Amino acid sequence: MLTLVKETGAGLANANSYAAVTDGDAYHEGHLYATAWTGVTAAQKAAALVMATRIIDATFQFNGFKTNASQALQWPRRLCPDMDSDGASGVGLVFSRGTFLPETTIPAAVLQATCELARELLVVDRTAAAPGEGLGLLRLEGALQLKFDAKNTPPIVPRLVQIMLGKLGEYIGRTTGAVRLVRA
Repeated sequence: MLTLVKETGAGLANANSYAAVTDGDAYHEGHLYATAWTGVTAAQKAAALVMATRIIDATFQFNGFKTNASQALQWPRRLCPDMDSDGASGVGLVFSRGTFLPETTIPAAVLQATCELARELLVVDRTAAAPGEGLGLLRLEGALQLKFDAKNTPPIVPRLVQIMLGKLGEYIGRTTGAVRLVRA
């Protein structure tokens, strides 16, 4: 039986989700397409949130650094720039553009993206191989031809979730051939 352990911002060694089922319920109250979430059990919601967290942690390179080496998840983080700050708030450490996010919290965007991805996972298994994967061409005598474009497959992480997390780091789930430059 799965036990969901929500990361609180303390850097828990046993955390497995950025959101609790109650967080998901609250998020989906304002969602137009919430039936995929509201129509399942609490256990299914918990499993979806845990899987969404795993996918987010595997497919994003977040800015900054883990707060401590023993934490199970990528968040909380230290020295992660707050891209929405103008630096005038006086909260947090100051960097050239503004401030850093607090080291003891999980940003709302991470919680909301986890809930959004969890709902998407309840709709369809986004981690499964795409239908027809590996098929280059199917030709039948006559006019019928079928060819799949390997580059035209939906990403594991939906575009909306990528956008929600874009200010916090970089989506690395799709191989682009580019290499991220990190300066010391």
